[in-house]
Amino acid sequence: MDPGLADFDESRPRLFGIAYRMLGSVAEAEDVVQDAWLRWQQTDRSVVENPAGFLTTVTTRLAINVADSARRRREVYVGPWLPEPVDTSADPALGAENGEALEAAVLVLLERLPARERAAYVLREAFDYPYPRVAEILEISEANTRQVVTRARQHVAEHRSAPVDRAEHRRLLEAFVSAARGGDLGALERLLAAGVVSTSDGAGVTRNAARVPIVGRSKVARVLAAFRDRFWTGSTITWLETNGRPSLLVRHGDEPAAVLSIEAGTDGIEQLLWVMAPDKLSQIGRLPGQH
Repeated sequence: MDPGLADFDESRPRLFGIAYRMLGSVAEAEDVVQDAWLRWQQTDRSVVENPAGFLTTVTTRLAINVADSARRRREVYVGPWLPEPVDTSADPALGAENGEALEAAVLVLLERLPARERAAYVLREAFDYPYPRVAEILEISEANTRQVVTRARQHVAEHRSAPVDRAEHRRLLEAFVSAARGGDLGALERLLAAGVVSTSDGAGVTRNAARVPIVGRSKVARVLAAFRDRFWTGSTITWLETNGRPSLLVRHGDEPAAVLSIEAGTDGIEQLLWVMAPDKLSQIGRLPGQH
């Protein structure tokens, strides 16, 4: 095997992991990794002392450029934007590093940060790169890098509670689905935190997706109960692990209708994240195992 190809293949999972965490899009992350491969092919590899480091640098800088252009595109996105879910049970390497930096709710928060700040957070928090290396990749001082990472950490911490453990997360999601399918208003209100936010990403093409987030326990519960017949009747559910957390795929017939994930704290479910955009369900929707 070409040593250059071997070096790239060894780095590929990490490169995809960096790009995906920064962009929240499988297609965009794959494009970045492909561009990094093209750059690698065009490089005089005899002068590259650290192939993995070179590829990380190239991929991060490419992802920053894509993130900057994606921010402009998302200014005209119809309705709320959510990251494309990835099946971490099928791709354990993706979630092998710090899982928190992969969770959908964290990716939504990272989307609000400038691209360079997002990159610093991902490199440091998800992949544990030392500050001097992050500074080198981003072409800023180490002191500035520390400040940028600290700001990003504070941004994430200020907007989310300490997450519950995996077993409690699964229990809450199971109880929610049971209450939602049954239209049980009281049970829904008991499961939801007072300030719960329900966010649906339908990219402007999915009828069931709300165009604005729904906020507050009573309002969310009422909407969900009213939503029951239109959404849950005749549906089938596949349990998944997406972005490192239990979630579920809802199908209507053979077509994927939504991937639902939650963010939960000690007060109950704090966020409901409904990915309904058809292009974001195309890969997940092919998973086997309905029940």
